[in-house]
Amino acid sequence: MKRETLAWLASSKRFTERFEQAIGRQCREMSIARVAELNRLSWDQVQRIEKNYMRRIVEQHPPSENLRAIGIDEVSISKGHTYAIVVADMDQQRPIWIGGEGRKEEDMDLFFKEMGAGRAKSIQLAVMDMWKPFRNSTLSHAPSAQIVFDKFHVLNHLSKAMDDVRRREYKRVSEKERRFIKGQRYTLLSNRENLDLDGRRSLKLLLKANSRIHKAYLLKESFGQLWSYNNPAWARKFFENWKAQLRWSRLEPFQKFAEMIERHWDGIISYCHPEHKVSLGFMEGLNNKIRVIQRRAYGIRDREYLRLKVLTSFLPDAKKDPH
Repeated sequence: MKRETLAWLASSKRFTERFEQAIGRQCREMSIARVAELNRLSWDQVQRIEKNYMRRIVEQHPPSENLRAIGIDEVSISKGHTYAIVVADMDQQRPIWIGGEGRKEEDMDLFFKEMGAGRAKSIQLAVMDMWKPFRNSTLSHAPSAQIVFDKFHVLNHLSKAMDDVRRREYKRVSEKERRFIKGQRYTLLSNRENLDLDGRRSLKLLLKANSRIHKAYLLKESFGQLWSYNNPAWARKFFENWKAQLRWSRLEPFQKFAEMIERHWDGIISYCHPEHKVSLGFMEGLNNKIRVIQRRAYGIRDREYLRLKVLTSFLPDAKKDPH
């Protein structure tokens, strides 16, 4: 006996596709518990419906066959250093893959295996942090790709150097001078324009009281200019001038930072080329959005659910079945 498939029935078999789509849309704005309460469904029913809805969205928006620029980052899945890798299409500005059981080279290899050799060979640009396994896997599978080290990860290393200077100075100076440094971590690591009136006043007093912190702060604030150059020679001149200011400064954390920049210079300077000007802030924004998704899905340990949530977070609503 042959059983006819009814297009208007959703994949859950118990609900129509229209109802499943309505529940899926609600889940984009509300928690599973709230949607279940509003529709008098169980929590499990709503999660099952939402996953079906999200799978349909993902199927309707496959990764581009001509994948030109990708962004690679790691996301913390749970406490205890459990990671996954997220990869985004930088031209379409949307995540296209999340997976792996960590951040090793073999985890990154899974992305290229799923994308296929054709897509991998079309990749011309790969934005990532300075994590070697990401770089090795990318160059192995996408030999034409130019590596660009993500600005925000580089600046994060600079912020750590700034904080290291703050801690060292707190230990070095007298009790009287410590009162200007104590509790000023956020003040030093924030952009000046993001500080309120009290924060700016505290910053002014701190910079006046400690010359080393003042020097480090000025260097931290100016370094971001490196990404504004379109000519590698000009960028190199800027960096040489920046490094020259470190002489006799006794700012060891900044000197170590400068050495790290030297080791990774090719991947940093590659952003200067006009064809490599992608939105470096997108990956940082995506990571923030994933953290919001994780907070809303607190207690849900279903990795497939998280994967679907991330992949659909930048995609439009599912299209209705044409039948």
